[in-house]
Amino acid sequence: MLVHQLLDSKAISETVTIAPTATVSDATRLMTEKRIGAVVVSGDGNSVEGVLSERDVVAALARSGEGCLREPVSGYMTRKVETCTRATSTDELMTRMTEGRFRHMPVVEDGKLVGLVSIGDVVKAQLTKLEMEKEALEGMIKGF
Repeated sequence: MLVHQLLDSKAISETVTIAPTATVSDATRLMTEKRIGAVVVSGDGNSVEGVLSERDVVAALARSGEGCLREPVSGYMTRKVETCTRATSTDELMTRMTEGRFRHMPVVEDGKLVGLVSIGDVVKAQLTKLEMEKEALEGMIKGF
């Protein structure tokens, strides 16, 4: 399966971004409202300047206390962000996410942000693939 298939199957197709000058509090409110675990930090909605995840917020709170909530996300976001394209395979995504120990990856085409995939999206795709393979094998065994 490829990333474009993951994006096509997502219930929410919008990619949530936040300006680097927005506060961490604004970001957490947005993540809660949208029921997501990360936001792409982008000044123009097209480029990827960073990602702010739940883990980043927890680390910021541990390091700086509640005062970090009033600070800009640019001070706490992950700056070194790995990206993929629509043509990236889910197997490659799973490997990169597992080895890099991160759960969200922006999808970029021609320098423009086109989506965001999570480890949950990848796991769901893998489970769907396994279920289809299981059904095919059962059909072969039972003669359907």
